[in-house]
Amino acid sequence: MAGDTHERPARSAEFRFYEELNDFLPAARRKVSFMQPFYGTPAVRDVIQAIGVPHTAIDLVLVDGQSVKFGYRLQGGERIAVYPVFERLDISPLVRLRPAPLRQPRFVLDVHLGKLARDLRMLGFDSLYRSDWGDAAIIDCSLAEGRIILTRDVGILKQSRVTHGYWLRSDRLGRQLPEVLRSLQLGSQAKPFTRCRDCNGPIEPADKATLADRVDRPILARYDQFWQCRDCRKVYWKGSHHRQMMRRVQRVLRDVAAAADSGAAGG
Repeated sequence: MAGDTHERPARSAEFRFYEELNDFLPAARRKVSFMQPFYGTPAVRDVIQAIGVPHTAIDLVLVDGQSVKFGYRLQGGERIAVYPVFERLDISPLVRLRPAPLRQPRFVLDVHLGKLARDLRMLGFDSLYRSDWGDAAIIDCSLAEGRIILTRDVGILKQSRVTHGYWLRSDRLGRQLPEVLRSLQLGSQAKPFTRCRDCNGPIEPADKATLADRVDRPILARYDQFWQCRDCRKVYWKGSHHRQMMRRVQRVLRDVAAAADSGAAGG
């Protein structure tokens, strides 16, 4: 027939995203319902990620009031509500979409987050980082070692292989560490100064008598307690730099705890 382009008619569904999922959306789509067109009968996860929200940030999807899995096929005309991780609400009767939380929080960070990796290590969190790792290497590491991906790149979290990941909202170093601790509820799990900031290895007590060829004599004379990294052998002691870092650690953990108490009171 003349003029027939043989194109499939576009369908659409009404979407509404809740809470921090709105961070991924343009301003006009935040905290409001909007229509999203699509072709065929795509999986709901594919449409959600086309909108801009990574599946790793989602805990629950309701289609016309019923919880569904990511593979649910849209037909057009549905009303879809998308929710993030539920911290204090039991949704066990529903289809929870995120995998079970990792028993021990361990991280692998993208190439833009080297300073954050050092800060997390300062608090005792196992945090891998390499400036030459691309997305594939980061995802491989995450899956092989059960690590949470921390990234400023939403794209990596949209890849189907990713199971655990978090997108850093802030690009300011001073705000990134508190953001991770608050968002992943890690404040109570911090063990400051138990990992090497340089290589991520565990820090252990060191015998002062064995350090004469590695530590300046005035430092050996002034301090009695020393520690060293089991992997790179870097030596640590409680000098002025340690006191400065301790004040920072205490401030960050205090602020995170206060924010958690405020959220619980408001919830």
